[in-house]
Amino acid sequence: MTTTPTPGSAPVPTPGPDAFEELEKLVAAAKEDYQKAVGGNKAAGTRVRKSMQDIKQQAQNIRVKVLETRSTTP
Repeated sequence: MTTTPTPGSAPVPTPGPDAFEELEKLVAAAKEDYQKAVGGNKAAGTRVRKSMQDIKQQAQNIRVKVLETRSTTP
């Protein structure tokens, strides 16, 4: 699996056979920080916002791959 660097953040995996599982992992990893952020932890809120950007990028990569697959299927 290759990665696409996002400015100022960790690389986000690009679509591959396990792209959806990777998206699930990103969401699961953000869950604990989300709960802390809701409780008032400002640092956790910052981490959640960064995680959401990574999740957004991964979801977009999957979306593009699905559209490519659909347009090449007869």
